[in-house]
Order: sequence, then C-alpha cells, then structure tokens
Amino acid sequence: MRKATVRFLSVAVTAIFLAAPALSAFAAGGGGGGDPTPPPPPENTSKNTKKKGKKTSFIEEPRFLAGYRAAYATIYDRQDFVAAIEQLKALGHDERADVANLIGYSYRKLGDYKLSQIWYERALKVDPNHVRTWQYYGLWQIEQGNRDQAQYHLSRIAAISGTASEEYRSLAEALEKPPGTGLVY
Repeated sequence: MRKATVRFLSVAVTAIFLAAPALSAFAAGGGGGGDPTPPPPPENTSKNTKKKGKKTSFIEEPRFLAGYRAAYATIYDRQDFVAAIEQLKALGHDERADVANLIGYSYRKLGDYKLSQIWYERALKVDPNHVRTWQYYGLWQIEQGNRDQAQYHLSRIAAISGTASEEYRSLAEALEKPPGTGLVY
C-alpha cells in the first residue's frame, strides 16, 4: 500500500510539472514577440533520466523537474538568461538534449553565439532528433545570416515531426522574413 502511494505521488508531481507549461502558454496566449512557444519540461523517460552506469531514483526525478521548471520560468517569464544558465548547469543533467538546448538558447539570447552553438551541437549529439534544438539552432543560423543552413534545419524538422509542427512553422515563418531586417528570434 505504501509503495503504491509513493508511486502515485511521484506520478502526480510529474504530471503537474508536465502540464504547467501547456497551461501557462495557453493562459499567456502563446509565445509572442517573435519568439517561439517555449518547450515543455523534459519527458519522464528512462532514456532521459539515467546517467551512464547510474540509476535515478523516483525522489531525484521530481527534484530535477522542479529545477528545470524554475530555470524554464527564469528564461521565458523573466528573461534572466545568466541566472537560467546557472540553474540549468546546477541540475547536473546537461547531457540531456532538452537541458543543453535551453543552455544554448540562453547563450544565444545573451549574444554569445559561439557558446550557444556549442550547446546546440551538444544537444543534437545527444539526440539527433531533438526537434526543438533543430528549431532554435535554425533561428541561430538565421541570426548569423546562414539562411541555407537554416533551410537545412527546417528540412530536418520536417523529416522528424512534419510540416504541421509548431517548430516547423516557427522556423519557416522566420525564414520568410527578408534578410537583414535586424529581427532577433
């Protein structure tokens, strides 16, 4: 009985953290300001929650999700990218594509394109099908004037998640804007 209660609470806490971004995005009316809709917290899968040779307990997972949500809010609600980078690195899971991607995003928003690129490539090395990273890295490419590379990123998104996905639409919309308009994504 006690084991079932602990398992239920663990699932309930995870569900709350997974539902929060969708609810906040709905309440806020989406991304706005040219920025894409922020990504949801990472999924609770064994692939994403294990370090090499080390198993993660159910107690550590909610702690990670809480820390990720705090960093997420620091990025998308407060635009405090320096603090978000510190929070994300403190999670001790920067080998996860979703964490590395947000670190890259934060560095891009700070204008540090070299570090941003390193983190985006790290995310894609961990998960070559991480659609959000292809999107954000594609926006990085546009900001750098690399429209052909951004088009390649768009084709990767289409191959992975299709042309109806939010990530595809966001990057396609950015590519439709004339070069040199000075818009930052």
